Amino acid sequence: MGKEIERKFLIDQQKWDNLNKPEGKLFRQGYLLTDKDKTIRVRATESKGFLTIKGKTIGATRMEFEYEIPLPEATELLDNFAISELSKTRYEITMGGKLWEVDVFSGENEGLIVAEIELESEDENFDLPDWVSNEVTEEEKYYNSNLTVKPFKNWV
Repeated sequence: MGKEIERKFLIDQQKWDNLNKPEGKLFRQGYLLTDKDKTIRVRATESKGFLTIKGKTIGATRMEFEYEIPLPEATELLDNFAISELSKTRYEITMGGKLWEVDVFSGENEGLIVAEIELESEDENFDLPDWVSNEVTEEEKYYNSNLTVKPFKNWV
């Protein structure tokens, strides 16, 4: 069984803007199914496609199965079957031996920046970079699937 343990954090915009960071990768991400217990996601990067099935999140843990698929098939699935979609630029930054994936959202979610870190266990210790601010792991409005139907620009 595949398992993902992931914590999410908001980013301090000013510190992020001043950070020396690697080149980002553009993601187009759409959902074939979204409900509170499971999602089926298709993602297209510049060179690859992925199909991902995720289970219900409990704490910071959920079942996850991800498969690489040909990019033309990912694009076709997004164009013809996605019920909702978002785009973002992902930056991968390694700090303290851990990979941080920082998503800078665009379109309807422009202005939102979220960092994720995958862990071996929910109680694993790790250092927070100084550009990280509030933890939002258990706030469902920050789930990517929810951002496709209730985008950041519409939050009050």
